[in-house]
This record gives sequence, C-alpha cells and structure tokens, in this order.
Amino acid sequence: MPEYPWPNLVTMFFDQAEKHGDKPFLWAKEDGAYQSRSWTETAHDISALARGLKSLGVGEGDRVVLVSENRPEWLIAELAIISAGAIPVPAYTTNLVSDHTHILSNSGAVGALVSTGKLAENLIPAAHQSDSARFVIGMEHLEADQPVNAELLDWPAVLERGRDDPDTVREAARDIGTDRTAVIIYTSGTGGAPKGVMLSHRAILHNCAGALHAIEQMGIGEEVFLSFLPLSHSYEHMAGQFFPISIGAQIYYAEGAEHLSRNMPEARPTMMTAVPRLYELLYSRITKGVADAGGLKQKLFNKAVELGIKKFHDPNSLTVGERIVDRVVDKLVRDKVRANFGGRLRVLVSGGAPLNQDIGMFFTGLGLNLLQGYGLTESAPLISVNLPDKIKMHTVGPPVINTEVRIAEDGEILVRGDLVMQGYWQNAEATAETIRDGWLHTGDVGSIDEDGFIEITDRKKDIIVNSGGDNVSPQRVEGFLALEPEIAQAMVYGDKRPHLVAVLVPDEEFAKEWAKTNGVTDNFEDLADNKEFVGVLAESVDRVNGGLSTIERVRRFIVATEAFSIENEMMTPSLKVRRFKVIEKYGDALEALYR
Repeated sequence: MPEYPWPNLVTMFFDQAEKHGDKPFLWAKEDGAYQSRSWTETAHDISALARGLKSLGVGEGDRVVLVSENRPEWLIAELAIISAGAIPVPAYTTNLVSDHTHILSNSGAVGALVSTGKLAENLIPAAHQSDSARFVIGMEHLEADQPVNAELLDWPAVLERGRDDPDTVREAARDIGTDRTAVIIYTSGTGGAPKGVMLSHRAILHNCAGALHAIEQMGIGEEVFLSFLPLSHSYEHMAGQFFPISIGAQIYYAEGAEHLSRNMPEARPTMMTAVPRLYELLYSRITKGVADAGGLKQKLFNKAVELGIKKFHDPNSLTVGERIVDRVVDKLVRDKVRANFGGRLRVLVSGGAPLNQDIGMFFTGLGLNLLQGYGLTESAPLISVNLPDKIKMHTVGPPVINTEVRIAEDGEILVRGDLVMQGYWQNAEATAETIRDGWLHTGDVGSIDEDGFIEITDRKKDIIVNSGGDNVSPQRVEGFLALEPEIAQAMVYGDKRPHLVAVLVPDEEFAKEWAKTNGVTDNFEDLADNKEFVGVLAESVDRVNGGLSTIERVRRFIVATEAFSIENEMMTPSLKVRRFKVIEKYGDALEALYR
C-alpha cells in the first residue's frame, strides 16, 4: 500500500494552513465583490467549531448532516466535524423533507448544520421527526414556525463556545487513522433510494495523489479553482475541495451554475471541473451565438474549430497557409473564448457522466485543454483520467496511479485499490453485491485499449437489449440527439422491443422562437401536440439516425411536456437522468408508440 504525506484529511489541511498562513484561501461574494479568507483564519474557525461541536456532545463516530450551497462555511463545517471525531454526512440542497428524513434516519445523525433559513424549511421538519437529531446549527439565524424536537443554534454562538478553549484540535487530529471513515456520501439515487457510501481518509487521499500525478507534468503553481458543482457530490467533494487543499490552491465559490459566465472572469480559475451537461449547454449557447452573428465572424469561428481539431490529431498536419490562418484565429477567436473562462484556465476536467466526443473535440478545437475522467461515488470518485500530453477523447483515460482495473467476462469494469469504499452504511447485502473479493463492481461496461485507456460503453443496468438480442447503448444515442440545436435532452427506450423510441425535450430557446414565428404558445404541453412542431423535431431525429447503425436508430418519439430537472426528480443533483422517473411519467406513452 502506498504511503500518503498525511495520515488524514484534517491534518492535510492544518499542515497546509501552517505553510500558507495569511495567504488568501477561500473566496466568496460579499456585497457584490469577492472577499477572501486566509488559511490561518479558516484554521481558527475550524478549530473553534470543532470544540463547539464537542461541547454539544458530538463524539467519536457520531454522524452530522451538512446541508449548504458551496461557500467557505461548507469546508469549515466538514473539517470541524471530522476534527471533533465525527463523520460528516453531506446532503443536497435540493432535497425534499422526505429525502432529509431518509438520510437523518438511515445515518442516525446526532445533528445537522444548514446554511440558510430557506434550506432549513425542508431540513427542520425532518429533524423534528428524527429520533436521533439533537440540534440544528444555522450558518444564518434560524427560526421555526412549528415545534422542533431538536435545539436550534446559531453558527457564531457555537463557534464562541470553542474560542476560549486551548487549541488542541490540530494535535488531536493527527491521531485520526487513515482507515477511519472520513465521510458518508449518499448516492443521488438514479435507481431508487440513496445508499450511504462510506469513504475512508485513505480513499480520498488516494484520489488526491492520483489527480496530482495525472496533471503534474503541466507543473503546479499558484492554482485557483472555481467551485460550483454541489459539494455534496463526491466529484466536487474531492476535485473541488480536498484536491485544492492538497496542492495549496485557492478556492472561489461560484454564486451558482447560472452565474458562471459572470464568476469565471472574476475568479479567473486555472482549473475547473464540470459535468458534460454544462459543456453541452455552453456548446449550444456558443454555436447559437455564432450562427446568429453569421458572416465573417462565423467563418473565422468555424475555421478556428476546424484547424484546432486538425492540429489536435496531428500537430504537424497543418500546411504553411493553415499555420498562418491558425495564428490569426487564435488571436481573433480562441483568445476571446479563453477570456470568457477567465483568461488563465489551464485545464478543464469533465466527469460524472459520459462526454460526447464531438463536444470534447469542439472545446479542444477552441484551445481549451479538456480532460475526460471517470469515477463513481463508491471510488471516492476518481478511477481514471486523460493525461494532458496524451488525450484520447473517446476514452476516459488510463487508471490513476496505484489503481487496478480489469474487465469482467460480461464486460463490466472492475476496480481495486485504496480508492474503493468501505461499504454502504448499514447495508451489508448491497455491499457484498458491489465489492467481491476486493474488486469494486462499477456497474459500467467498457474495454481497455492497448495503451491502457478505458472506454466506457454504458451503464450495465441501462444497456438496452432489443427483442433481437442486440445490445444498444442508450447514452450514446441520447448524446447525439442532444447535439441537435432543436433538442435539449433525450431519453431512449426499447428494452426487449424491436426498435428504439424516445422522449425528447425541445430546446427552450428554439421552442420559443418557433412558437413566436408560427403564432402559437410556447408551452411544452401545447407544442407536444403540434404536428408542425413535432415534424421539425422529426427532421432532427432523421439527421441523427443517418449517422447511427440500424439498431441504434430512433423510429418514433414523443415530446416531453416539461424539461428533465432536479425539481421534478427526473434528474439527480449531479445532472444525470433518472430513467425510472422518466419512465414513470412517460412509460405508457412510450409503450403506445409500439402499437
């Protein structure tokens, strides 16, 4: 087993805090401008909160739920919980009362921390129903308009409880074992009730070491991260929090995904992590803007993408004339794109779901270093990632260091190493199904090429087996459909059926423009029944079908009456489609397409 520089995550932080002292560490918006908090200030607050939690009776191995948007207090709270000897249990800000009730009950949490009164509206009723939750701490002042069994406390008051005590937190933290449970992260539930994934300090330290090894050829300097994916998701939890700590980087907290276009030039990140859905939205926005501009601007843009892709495939393939044009479009086009990302972005990482190869090549052609990686909550999450000097866009790269990967006889990807979870919280049966003989069964199907790069085919449970016995990857087909400017989202269907059918979500801007031009309402429910509008979408499907094999082609489709979203539970907080939820709503209509 490899030895890591630190015995646990909190010692990693405190060592970095001692090294960087009064340098800026965490940045958040206050009064419309980013304000910084130093490493030393953050360390003091973590120590005070840890002692404050202990004064509330939080002890060894207790679970404490954390509900917050991305902000400095999130990091402070999690490290304070660990420093107090307890185990943080992150929860999504989009959780309903029932979701919080499940997590509080299943984890047996002794209390919770929540950022705002708005988020507390769903947490407090769940805490009231809990048999174990004794307190709820609000980062902002909390008030309840109903009886609450748990004690409501304010963040400043709890910190004050620990301000006057001797600072023994850092010394005590060194005794936390590498194999202790660092966090319990509940899966986002694409297939049913979320399960609590227990990750050790060793697993997350393994991930940090793997991420560093993968990109260190670029050189590590004064790095800046922009955190906007939910910190309650294992991807951002490691890549947007603990990895930056491990390399002494600064972290800016975005005001939300909808404000990224404003926050990126403000934070000027050097590294960013995102999910494919964000890249798809950026692709649609950029290509639409270029198409609307038309003329010379569109020609230069398209030439920049074309030459960038050609150069990616073979740096020596450009003719003398093309090299001159490439330098021109680099200044006129790519520099402007890079400026929109802050101007100093060195690497973009895509993870959490499969990235469409065409989307990846599009951003690569625009001069952005886009690395697709792969992982899952049960592996803390990083398993593999493309390398800056060797990118195969159709793959998720080679396994990170000290990680074993092999392909089972049925094509499933199996993983072994320090990154593997300890198991599912209080669910020995599910643990035994997922980890066998030390190998994590990922549920993903794929292959490994001659260079050791992993190619993902699909989720094992999502593979469609048609009535002819052919295997079809739904995510591949859905990815091509979502590239069409008229289509925002898609879900294909057809297990044990003769062919594929689909649910299509129209692109909102396209739908509004089409409805305005044709003098009809832009309500999705009305458009779903409009023959002319459906005909336009059919032309998009035909274009996609032209590039697919016979078994992959979508023969018929229905138009969704609303977009897949977190709010209607058709998407997870990490923006993956919950197929079972979509089928619950549209299953009868999809089946009717076969009649």
